[in-house]
Amino acid sequence: MIDPSESLGQLVTHALHILPVALALVLPVVAVGAVVLYRVSRGSLGTAMTVLVLVPVVALMAGVLGVSGFMFNATLATMALVCLLVVLVTLPVALLLGHALARRSVWEREARERERAAEASRRELVAWISHDLRTPLAGIQAMAEALADGVVWAPDEVAGYAGRIGTETRRLSGMVDDLFELSRITAGALRLTMAQVALGEVVSDVLAALAPVAHRKRVRVLAEAATTPVVLGSDPELGRVVRNLVSNAIRHTPPDGTVTVHLDVEGRDAVLAVDDGCGGIPDGELARVFEVAFRGSAARTPGRDGEEQPGGGLGLAIARGLVEAHRGRIDARNYGPGCRFEVRLPLAAQLAVASGHLRETK
Repeated sequence: MIDPSESLGQLVTHALHILPVALALVLPVVAVGAVVLYRVSRGSLGTAMTVLVLVPVVALMAGVLGVSGFMFNATLATMALVCLLVVLVTLPVALLLGHALARRSVWEREARERERAAEASRRELVAWISHDLRTPLAGIQAMAEALADGVVWAPDEVAGYAGRIGTETRRLSGMVDDLFELSRITAGALRLTMAQVALGEVVSDVLAALAPVAHRKRVRVLAEAATTPVVLGSDPELGRVVRNLVSNAIRHTPPDGTVTVHLDVEGRDAVLAVDDGCGGIPDGELARVFEVAFRGSAARTPGRDGEEQPGGGLGLAIARGLVEAHRGRIDARNYGPGCRFEVRLPLAAQLAVASGHLRETK
């Protein structure tokens, strides 16, 4: 024990006398703790924080024991009790802090990965759309200049050029609409007006609108429903999902092929499946069919007159975004002579059930 009556010089002399003993006991504990901390730092952050709290407390106790000459008296017991209280208070705080830091670290890493993926997707989208916009624009410009310069003057030729300009203009308009819809989805600005929607009616309306396209391609389109489920959703957006899937199936099905739309209920989900006759998608590309601007190695080139022009590669990406906005799931797999695109949506509280075929387009 240090006598309070000792002078400052005596206190300094006494401290210098016990310092080597304290360091001799504290430094090995700190060294071992550093090694343990290094080994556990690659694992759980909570474990690392626990070691970080215990090492200085154990080092302090080792130094006090060494200085006291391992004489267990009331002062040493008090010191041990204080250290124990320090551990009991700081250890839970350290564990909570470690878990919070771990969650924040994981969140920041995932956010960075999402931002990098989004930036790569934006660059790819700009590249694809820039290329696709130039093609119809160049055609429109060339045909407009030919009409203005009088290169084309016969009435039937003028009418043909005007018709092709109209076709290319509609194609551009569709691409702009797709870009606008995709930007709303990716920006989180999509607002849905939810109501009970009968999927059978949505499918019937879409097939009626796409009948001329299927007729030009000589593709037969069937819609079959054992039940017509009712879901909670937005009618225009669900119609766009069905239209994108069916038009994609018609585009990639060869002439005299068949596209089939199935409606069913499985558990608590409404199931919409679109089967085409595309011949299948390579396994390495199936996981990417819903990516922005992805067309695959067997993508079609721009069609000839009377043949449907391909879009900007955004239809399936938009369909996925709209399905996920309805808390649903969409996937694709090879099935039969082609592919099956399957959408699962949560059922509404009530179901409208009707058997039989919805509509058939030949």
